[in-house]
Amino acid sequence: MRSAACGCAEGSTSRLDDAGSASSRWDATHPRPCGGIVGCSGEKGDPDEGFGVRSPRCPRPRRPGRRGRNHGPRDRRCGDRLDPGPRPDPQRRHPRALRARATRSQGSAARGPFRGVPFLLKDLAGGNRAGDPHHWGTRFLRDADHCATTTSYLVEKFEAAGLVVVGRTNVPELGAWATTESQAYGPCRSPWNPDHASGGSSGGAAAAVAAGIVPIAHASDGGGSIRNPASQCGVVGLKPSRARISLGPDIGDMWGGMTFEFIVSRSVRDTAAMLDAVQGPMPGDPYGIAPPERPYSDELGADPGSLRVGVLSHHDQVPLHPDCVEAAASVGRVLEGLGHHVEASHPTEVAGSPLLSHTLTIIASAQARGVEDFGQLLGRELGPEDMDSDNWAVTEMGRQMNAAQYLGAVQALQTYQRKVAAWWTEGFDLLVTPTLTAPPPRIGEMVPDEAKPLDAFMRSGGLLAFTLPFNVTGQPAVSLPLHWNEAGLPIGVQLIAAMGREDLLLRVASQLEREVEWSERLPRIHL
Repeated sequence: MRSAACGCAEGSTSRLDDAGSASSRWDATHPRPCGGIVGCSGEKGDPDEGFGVRSPRCPRPRRPGRRGRNHGPRDRRCGDRLDPGPRPDPQRRHPRALRARATRSQGSAARGPFRGVPFLLKDLAGGNRAGDPHHWGTRFLRDADHCATTTSYLVEKFEAAGLVVVGRTNVPELGAWATTESQAYGPCRSPWNPDHASGGSSGGAAAAVAAGIVPIAHASDGGGSIRNPASQCGVVGLKPSRARISLGPDIGDMWGGMTFEFIVSRSVRDTAAMLDAVQGPMPGDPYGIAPPERPYSDELGADPGSLRVGVLSHHDQVPLHPDCVEAAASVGRVLEGLGHHVEASHPTEVAGSPLLSHTLTIIASAQARGVEDFGQLLGRELGPEDMDSDNWAVTEMGRQMNAAQYLGAVQALQTYQRKVAAWWTEGFDLLVTPTLTAPPPRIGEMVPDEAKPLDAFMRSGGLLAFTLPFNVTGQPAVSLPLHWNEAGLPIGVQLIAAMGREDLLLRVASQLEREVEWSERLPRIHL
């Protein structure tokens, strides 16, 4: 084993209330398991093993869970994949990790609102903590035993809120794809049906939360990577407004402002409380935004009034699966029943304007630079043998880009942003879309194919046709687990508000949570 599998921090366990929310109270007599995640800076994953969760380290009595409607009895086969025996956590033995923790322990213990709640960091940019393994889902960093040398501002805020980091989650290689199936650690599977993927790039985080390993996990979003796995795993995934959460100190204008950091969780309450804990600018941030007028937690249960809501359930360039069309339509009916004015309206550009060529220009440029930086870190030039075929194709494309092409793409996306944002000035408050254009894909459907360069990128773009636009515009968007298909797979629905209006999103999300009661559903594989 090269680095850390997830271990349970001694004496730090969380309790879930009936709504599936995290509680800051500890229950040392009934510890919850903290499982290793395939690819969470841990063991090399077997592509055919598990659904992304391994080895809970702290046994606890099992409680009978409610059965989720539409998917039948819970699957107890997961017991073969969950080893309740204790095992030391190598991450906590790593010399650099020990030094970093010794430094942190000199300060006063965090007494924030999430004190003692176990938590998982995503193994990408933004999830770096000095001394911890940090592999970005790659074989070359895994094999080099690479550890982070700095701690992100966000991780500092997570720890100040009282969260106890117990491990890292699986990601696709370089966080590049809409599915978490890397060569380094194998696939992360859906707890609802392990034949299906958990989404990406925060697939390990969403699977861990859905399976009950932790109530909250770090996630990030560069095209839908919070909302996509939230949809596929049946959890809550909020992408905040641009600048709401700092990306520093190591990341500034990454991907032209299209990247965002936050969490996935089981409840709107935890989402709001965590946003209160980590929002706010840090010195030197490249973007700014007005602070909230009051704590986001105060928005829960607040009357949003009668809102004007547009529903979009078609796309001019990507076919939509009927399950996704029905998911958006059903939420429109629920909102209408709650007193909102719902109509078939949307920003024209969201349903059809091409984005992939411009976003690929920006992503490829950033990836070429990132791969060069990794090569300098390792003291050798990286080549096609170090990464999957699509990532190498994107890297090579980025190396051929020039400044004029990059600036042209930035200008095109800024023009797109202005056109989309104008719809909210026409009296609309919210837009409702399916989160994805199709139900959760099966394992293997979305992985790169050497015979078809960039095919995985294009297929990811099609699946994320409704999420990518709001990475470009920077508006807040949330995927909520509001629909399940006949196969028992979750189909998320996305709500989008105007720039800076997370408060409105959370009010309406809490309305829908009370109405739909998704916490009653548990996946087949759940601790």
